[in-house]
Amino acid sequence: MHPWLVAIDLQQVFGASRSPWASPTFETAAAGVARLAPAFGDRTLFTRYVAPANPQGAWRPYFAVWPFALVPHDDPLYDLDERFRDAPRVETRETFGKWDAGLHAAVGGTNEIVLAGVSTDCCVLSTALAAADAGIHVRVVVDACAAPTATDHERAILTMGMYAPLIELTTVDAVLRELD
Repeated sequence: MHPWLVAIDLQQVFGASRSPWASPTFETAAAGVARLAPAFGDRTLFTRYVAPANPQGAWRPYFAVWPFALVPHDDPLYDLDERFRDAPRVETRETFGKWDAGLHAAVGGTNEIVLAGVSTDCCVLSTALAAADAGIHVRVVVDACAAPTATDHERAILTMGMYAPLIELTTVDAVLRELD
């Protein structure tokens, strides 16, 4: 079974400079995914994070800190980056971690994913750990991920690296060489 590229949350909320959640290296992550996606073709899936319409539990104090994000799911803040807006496969979740039975089914029940996107220290990390726990081999494309700071990115990468061999760290160039 061939791996799928799962591109996490390449959205305006993380890429637009005016957003409080903007990552200064968003462009690097988006450019890496733009290079990878053609090699994966129809085995590419994008995810979107959206705030819950009615936050419950721990989400209430979270959104008390980040009220700007409490907008409808179709608000432009949650749009995918313009390069990916026509993506045929998009899964939307109200959770940081995207891996669940629905996402597993959406990627054809594969046993390996190549993971990239934002934010390395939040949604990418949460997705990688859940997928690994579910027995999926996860390859995180380090240079196609972005976080709010270089320190946050490095800490998340180091954490995911501790899960080897369930989680493997790689680069855009290495993935492209392997797919040739």
